[in-house]
Parts: sequence; structure tokens; C-alpha cells
Amino acid sequence: MPDRCKVLCDDDLIGHHAYIAYEDCLKSLVTFMTLPVDKCVHWNTQTSKECRALPPFDIKVNRRGTACIIEWVCPTGHTMIQDHYCIDTIKQFWQEKRAEIIQRLSSKDGVVALADGRMDSPGHCAQYCTYTTMDNDTKEIISIVTVDKRETMRNSVIMEKEAFIRTVDQLLTEVNLKEICTDAHVQISALMNQDRGKYKDTGIRHTLDMWHGAKGLAKRINAAGQQSGQGILLLWSKDIVNHFWWCCKQAETYKQFLELWCGILHVSNEHVWALGKCQHDCLVEGRSKAWIEQRSSAHSALSDIIYSKRWLKDIPKYLNFRSTSDLESFQNQILMYAGKRFAFSPPVYEARTILAALDYNHHRDRPAKERADGTKMYRRLYKKKSRSWSVYAVKKEKTYDYIPDLQRKILEKRLSSGTGLKRTASHRPEDPQRLGNLPDVPPPSIQELVQTQVSRGRETV
Repeated sequence: MPDRCKVLCDDDLIGHHAYIAYEDCLKSLVTFMTLPVDKCVHWNTQTSKECRALPPFDIKVNRRGTACIIEWVCPTGHTMIQDHYCIDTIKQFWQEKRAEIIQRLSSKDGVVALADGRMDSPGHCAQYCTYTTMDNDTKEIISIVTVDKRETMRNSVIMEKEAFIRTVDQLLTEVNLKEICTDAHVQISALMNQDRGKYKDTGIRHTLDMWHGAKGLAKRINAAGQQSGQGILLLWSKDIVNHFWWCCKQAETYKQFLELWCGILHVSNEHVWALGKCQHDCLVEGRSKAWIEQRSSAHSALSDIIYSKRWLKDIPKYLNFRSTSDLESFQNQILMYAGKRFAFSPPVYEARTILAALDYNHHRDRPAKERADGTKMYRRLYKKKSRSWSVYAVKKEKTYDYIPDLQRKILEKRLSSGTGLKRTASHRPEDPQRLGNLPDVPPPSIQELVQTQVSRGRETV
């Protein structure tokens, strides 16, 4: 191979453009080139003979890849390259970037963290739980933990709890964590219980996401509105939920919340009571929305919902008015790197979620696109559930400026290894695959399955 085509250092590849070309175009290019050989000197390892063919040479290509018929690396080679050079390098690159974030946060008096978990598939069939933590001020991902089902005795129900414990235990050693906001997960709430929880002595305040709280309230009201004679609750559901948002935003204490929450009496046409009154202006004439009659079945059902002791005891957790909506956006971005239609080994899945975190942190502050006159560009979005239109700003394209640095580290690891790929691969010490197969039932032999399998209309497969 000519010296200019050999890869001796990372600069021989990093920053160079790569293209996908059609085979016919390459053959057309080759016809204008003359190779400085009189015959092919390729050595066939199977026959132990030289090819010794005379020009023009014929090129054979094995078709692999997608419907585009693009020539990819063979699946085995792709997997081995991932395991040997990519996975550990990606993790190390993430730790370096994360260390910079933690160093900045360690100087703060108190860190407010937003946390949420994501399963790789719905229901009880999930294999992975990715638990992500974000700094509330900068919106940077500061922790991402992946738990395999095998690490929780093959019980997917407690994967999020296990991931939360790992996250908090790590952050407590790195930053001054004063508050963590999550969804209303029962197991996490038990861990953060101020009297009996695992973290009761850490001084961390546990708050709940406003959107999930409002969603739960709307769900209960809509369920009650489906009952006979209580359909009027459906008309007031949105107004009641909006009032809940407003009360949580205005109130600083539980007592102030209850004073504002009494404004819910508005739905029964009661606007003044013993200790206060509604905050709205005079009502317009000729309004068409019906009031909820007092002592009616709908009024009783609504009272049971809004004055439920179980619901009211969580109200103090909403008064900081936190939201994990940015985490929801990041979890959608994970699908770019680890789609639910594909299966990944635990190390590969973890590396792919880390790539999503690197992508999100690097591009989180992208500015919006602007027109020639300097105005921002917007796009409309139709929401089927609310049957309404919304608008969002169009951001500038991603730059991926960090990718060359990551590529350089991967290539450096390959060049410094001194050897090629190993013929056999072994699991890492921390790989959950060492704990056995995902199902808890040991698999029979293939021959036994072939003999016992019965398919439709036939005795054997």
C-alpha cells in the first residue's frame, strides 16, 4: 500500500472527508487509471496459491447492509470494533466531560437536580432502565445510569429504584445536593421519606414534577366525569387543573396554598367565603358554562378528589414549582442512538445513551434560526389530544464539534494497541451478561426444541 494511504497517526484520518459512492462510478474511475502491475499478486489463503490474473481485473463485492445495498463492515467485525475500541473510549470521553461539569457545580452552595427514568420498552418486558439527572440551572446532564434487568433479580419493577439509589449515592460524594425533583414514583418517595427513608439524614429536599402532578389530577377528574350524572366535571377539568398550576406557582407555604386552593369553590358559583374570595375580576354577562350544583353527585366526587388526604400530603412537594420537561426532551433524543426496534448488549446500550448525553449537552444552548430581517423562525405543531395548534422556535443545525475529538481517541486506542482484533470476545467484569440469560428459565438444547416444536399444520419445524 502506498505510504500516503497508510494510517500511522490520528491525523491521517481525522478531519478528512468520507463519501459513499456507487460501484459503477468507481469502476468508471478505475478505467482511467493504470495500475503498475502486470498481474494480480493476491494470495488466496484457502487454496494457498497466487491469483496471477492478468488485467483488466474483475471486482467482486459481497452485498450487505440495508435496502440501499451499501457495503458495510461485516456484523462480526462491527461488533468486535465496538467492543475493543469504541465502548471504553466513549465512557472515558464522557467521564472527562462530566468531570468538568461536576467541578463547576462543586463550588455552588446547593445543587437542584431534575431526575427521571426511562425504560427501553413499555410494561414489564423492559430490559434496561436509563436514569438521567440534570442540573436545574444550566440544564446539563450531570449523571446517566443504566440498570440491566438481571441486576435487580430480573424484576423490572425495581430497576428505577436501583438506578435512583446509584445516582444519589454518586452525587452525594461529588456535589452539595440540596434538592432533587422526580415524578411521583412510589418507591422513590419512600426512599426520600423524611421519617423512614434511606436518605432522611442527608438534608435533601424531595420535590415533584408539576406536569406529572397536574396530569394525575386531570386523570382523576376525567375518570369521575365518566360516571353517570357527573359529566359536568369534564367541562371544568381544564379550569381546575389550571387553578392547581396557579396555586403552586403563587404559594410559598402549604398554608398559603390552601388559602388559594379554596378558590376552587368558584366552580359552584361561590366566589366569596369566610376567609377569602376569588382572585378574578367581575364575570362577564351571558356566560354559557354551567355551574356545578352543590351537594350534587358531581360536587361530591370533586370534593373527594381535591380534598383527598393522600393527595394533599404531597402538595408541599409541588410548591417549588419544578418541571422535568427538559429531561423528557432528552429521553426522546435517546431514540436517535438506541431505537426501541433494535436489541443491544448492555455495554453497547450504555455507550449509546452516553452518546445521546454528549449530544444533548453540546447542543443544549443552540440559538434559534433567524430570517434575513432578524426575526426568529417558528413552526406550527398540531396536538391531537387537545385539538389545538402550538408554535416552537426552529433552532440552528447541530455542529457535532466534539466528534473529531472522540474519533481521535478511538483511533489512538487502535494504534496504541499494537495488535489486531482478538478472535474471541469475552464479557467485561461489570457486564450483566455474566449473570446469565435474561429469562430465568434455563434454555434446552436446540435439538430438543426441534423435536418438541409443533408448528401450524406440521408436526415439526
